[in-house]
Amino acid sequence: MAGVIGTSSPAFLASPRPLSSQSSKPSIHSFSFTSGRKLYRGIRVPIKKGRFAITNVATEMTPAQTQAQKVAKESQRPVYPFAAIVGQDEMKLCLLLNVIDPKIGGVMIMGDRGTGKSTTVRSLVDLLPEIKVVVGDPFNSDPEDPESMGAEVRDKLIQGEELPLTTTKINMVDLPLGATEDRVCGTIDIEKALTEGVKAFEPGLLAKANRGILYVDEVNLLDDHLVDVLLDSAASGWNTVEREGISISHPARFILIGSGNPEEGELRPQLLDRFGMHAQVGTVRDAELRVKIVEERARFDQNPKEFRVTYLEEQDKLTQQITSARASLSSVQIDRELRVKISKVCAELNVDGLRGDIVTNRAAKALAALKGRDQVQPEDIATVIPNCLRHRLRKDPLESIDSGVLVIEKFYEVFT
Repeated sequence: MAGVIGTSSPAFLASPRPLSSQSSKPSIHSFSFTSGRKLYRGIRVPIKKGRFAITNVATEMTPAQTQAQKVAKESQRPVYPFAAIVGQDEMKLCLLLNVIDPKIGGVMIMGDRGTGKSTTVRSLVDLLPEIKVVVGDPFNSDPEDPESMGAEVRDKLIQGEELPLTTTKINMVDLPLGATEDRVCGTIDIEKALTEGVKAFEPGLLAKANRGILYVDEVNLLDDHLVDVLLDSAASGWNTVEREGISISHPARFILIGSGNPEEGELRPQLLDRFGMHAQVGTVRDAELRVKIVEERARFDQNPKEFRVTYLEEQDKLTQQITSARASLSSVQIDRELRVKISKVCAELNVDGLRGDIVTNRAAKALAALKGRDQVQPEDIATVIPNCLRHRLRKDPLESIDSGVLVIEKFYEVFT
């Protein structure tokens, strides 16, 4: 019987070597592979058929581990507080609405360099609420939603097993521009395969980002092969990995947040359409406001912990507001008349597909929930509709008017 354990990563190079003719165990293979500068030969690995393991899973922690994690978190580089961001209200609102309703589909932030795009996104970490997850599951499976469960968790649920649960904060995962496809999708754990003879799958960034946030800075510079991976996962909500005899699918439903500078290149239209909302960020022109931003940043750089304490009350208030909005979102209603008008705006602007209609309805409901109301008002729609449709319009290279202005003009034409 012939077989190879390997990985598509260039860091490992595996090649099967023939077994001795005296060997009577057909399921044992010998390999020669290189890792860095070391060469290993003649490693005999029993291959166990029909099973694979998943490494890098989260398990329930002991009190000592919890305390160690808390100490490690406190020693991390402090994050600039979200409440301390001056201006950029459009960007901040789009981010908050996506945290309230992840099904909006993420936000694309485009603007000048040095306008605080990545700072604002990363500052969102402090405001993210806690969610219930299954202990020991690497995909952050939702114990109440089969669509967000890994196969192993779903099988246990069908068999009537009691699932051990814990709560954890929503993850924010950074996708570096130089990441490999294996690191993003997941790959073979070659060490476990060689030492234990188990086909082991090591989850990637998409698994870690399930039910969380996947952030791509300078997304317009992302390699095409990674864009294809994101498109596939964003379309289906699942990531399928085919590696060395392993075929595994796991949920990959995440809030996709991207930022970039339009001067550095355009984003592929297929990926741009996958972002639920689009925020434009401009450089602050008011001198007084610029001075305030510079002073606040200087205070943070001088003493980050003390600076964060001054905004602690505002941060807590925002967190409570988000938690309350997420809880009341399902009870928010939108009149059919308003739905019809939203679709009429989309139709008259020649927006392709129905994604614009769906996202606008969701964003308006999330905004109403954020304001503490259970009914969507026309002003809620007026606030969010430019961000939901701006990037979906067909671009005219000779058009000098911002597409967001065209959307708001059509909105007032239809709604009045």
